[in-house]
Amino acid sequence: MTGHSLAAGSGSCRLSLLGSGIPIVKIMRQSEPWRQRSIRVLAVFLFTFNSLLAAQNQNSASVKEAPDPIGKGVNYILNYLNMAGTMKASEFRPLTQRERTSIYLKTMVNPFGFIKAGFSAGIDQWNDKPEEWEQGGSGYGKRFANILGQYSIQRTVTFGLESALHEDNRYFNSGEKGLWSRTGYAITSGILARDDNGKRHLSVSQIGGVAAGAFLSRFWQPPSRASAGDGAVSLGITMASNMGFSVVKEFLPDLARVITRKRKGTTAPATKLMTNPHAAS
Repeated sequence: MTGHSLAAGSGSCRLSLLGSGIPIVKIMRQSEPWRQRSIRVLAVFLFTFNSLLAAQNQNSASVKEAPDPIGKGVNYILNYLNMAGTMKASEFRPLTQRERTSIYLKTMVNPFGFIKAGFSAGIDQWNDKPEEWEQGGSGYGKRFANILGQYSIQRTVTFGLESALHEDNRYFNSGEKGLWSRTGYAITSGILARDDNGKRHLSVSQIGGVAAGAFLSRFWQPPSRASAGDGAVSLGITMASNMGFSVVKEFLPDLARVITRKRKGTTAPATKLMTNPHAAS
C-alpha cells in the first residue's frame, strides 16, 4: 500500500509496469471529463496539503532530540492505529485540544497511511476495480488518490466531530485477563468512544467520519461505483475493519512486551548475562 499488474480476459493478456512504458492493451470506458478533472485536483490538493503538514511537523521536531529508529517506528504504528500506547482503560485521562490536534496532524502525514493507500491501490489495480480507470501509472494514480482522499476526509471529519463533542477514539488496553473478555471489549471498542469522564458510548465522530469518506468519495467515483448503495457498502466494510483491527490493538502490546524483553536481553552486557542466567528471558 509500485509494482506491476497483470490481468487476463477474452483470450488476451495485458501487462503494465507502473512508471514505465505504455500498457499492451487498455480496456476502459470513457469517464466524464469532470470526473477526470476532479481526481487530478484531489491528488494535487492532497499532495500539497500533506507536504505542508510534513514540513510543519519536521520544523517543530527539529529542536527536539531525534528518537531512535525503533522508537520512531513504534510511534508511527501507534499513531496509525490510533492507540494510546500501552495505557489501560483505568489509566484514561482526557485529551487537551492541543494534544488532539497534534495527534490529527501526525496522522495525516504518517508514512503508514501512504503505504496502506499504495498497497490497497495495488490490489484494486490488479483486480481492475473500478473498470473505468485504466491500467498503468495513470490508473494506479487515480486509485491511490481515491483511497487517500477517502482516508483524509474520514480523519478530518472525525477530528472535527471529536473536538466538538469531546470524544476520544483512541484505543486503550482493556486491562482484563480472559481471552474472550478481552476480545469482546476490543470488538465493541471499534464503534465506541470515551467522553471526558472516561465513559464509553457510541462514537458519533468515528461513524460520522467514516460515513463522510464513504459517501463524499462517490462524487469522483466512476459510474459503476457512484451510487449511494456503494457508499453504504464502503461504510460497512470500513466499520467492520475497524472492529477487527481493535482485536489486533488489544493484543499488540503483549507482543511488543515480548519483543522488548528479548531485545533488552540480547543487548545486555555480557557480564550481566553471565551473572544472571534469567536476564534474557
